[in-house]
Amino acid sequence: MDVAGTYSGLRVVELGSNIAGPLAAMILGDLGADVIKVEPPGTGDDTRSMAPMVGGESTVFRSFNRSKRSVALDLATEAGRRALGRLTASADVVIQNLRPGVADKLGAGFDAVRAANPTVIYCSISAFGEGPVGRTLPGYDALVQAASGIMASTGHPGEGGPVRVSASLADVSTGMWAAMGIMAALARRPHVDSAQYVDPTLLDSAFLLMAHQVNAYLALGEVPQRLGSGSPSFVPYRAYAARDGWVFVAAGSDRVFVKLCTVLGCQELAEDPRFGTIAARVANREALDRELEPRLALRPVGEWVEVLGRAGIPAGPVNDLGQALDTAVAGEREVLVRQETEKLPWLRLPVDRGRAAPYRPTPKLGEHTRPVLLEAGLTGEEIDALTAQGGEDDG
Repeated sequence: MDVAGTYSGLRVVELGSNIAGPLAAMILGDLGADVIKVEPPGTGDDTRSMAPMVGGESTVFRSFNRSKRSVALDLATEAGRRALGRLTASADVVIQNLRPGVADKLGAGFDAVRAANPTVIYCSISAFGEGPVGRTLPGYDALVQAASGIMASTGHPGEGGPVRVSASLADVSTGMWAAMGIMAALARRPHVDSAQYVDPTLLDSAFLLMAHQVNAYLALGEVPQRLGSGSPSFVPYRAYAARDGWVFVAAGSDRVFVKLCTVLGCQELAEDPRFGTIAARVANREALDRELEPRLALRPVGEWVEVLGRAGIPAGPVNDLGQALDTAVAGEREVLVRQETEKLPWLRLPVDRGRAAPYRPTPKLGEHTRPVLLEAGLTGEEIDALTAQGGEDDG
């Protein structure tokens, strides 16, 4: 189903940078909304200069900023702030992820925007919230991973220290939660005669990512430990070194464990009281792993996947990213969308399989300043004055 026109006619103003806010806006843009990205002239969104760069464009910026129009405004000037006010006054949705308090200083906080736009949906994204404590804390994905318990529970036991998850989990999940919060507000909008405020934080998202660990801690008072690729709930359930790589074995039940022991030729382990139940295997994971590791090291990954799969034992290769994108199932799911106008394929939205309409490309900094401001009611002379003060103009 092509979802490209879902939010056709919706106007979104995005004010901010990096990942969470831009991703939320991009999701709405991919679904058909007209997204106006307001950026500082000269530098633009911070991710425009982040490595790696390909063809003069940051791959980070490219990942979260298609399907938008870019307007460059110097918000340090009164004229720039007035122009921003004209944009937000006619917006259906305003998304900002500036540091807490900055939007208020720019005259673009919730109170100021709703005064001119009484039915606006205003989404304010931050790392730790806008309370007296949260607003003082520095906001980066890695710091939230560290603060939320994710980092302390990631890595191998006894090997080095805590490990950051390579994916920007908190940023990306917060962008998705922001988009869902906005969608919920849009669904309520016909029944609400006032502005709506959505305020997802990276910390909220990180705790939800740790949901079952949080509940285990609340019930038992035990903090999750670093288990490498393993699970606190099942054993064996981890990556094992095979002859030529790594194979993940997910024997998550007593029945599957017995099958695994049969395939590996160690049926006696299934009868060993140390390993007879899930709870017993969890309590004796190190002893069980010592038995399994040398056996699983004997064959190559592909052979293990075939043999274990045939026996009804969930197993799969541990792919690097290139291998993952080249798998048959990634092709079947069409996770990459190729367009003639783009040198690189796009990673599609998970809800957007079979899209017919092409993705709109990432905008150059200030590429749409003049047409957008003309749409907002500014005169050519006013726009000329703005660009002379430092704003950028597509001409």
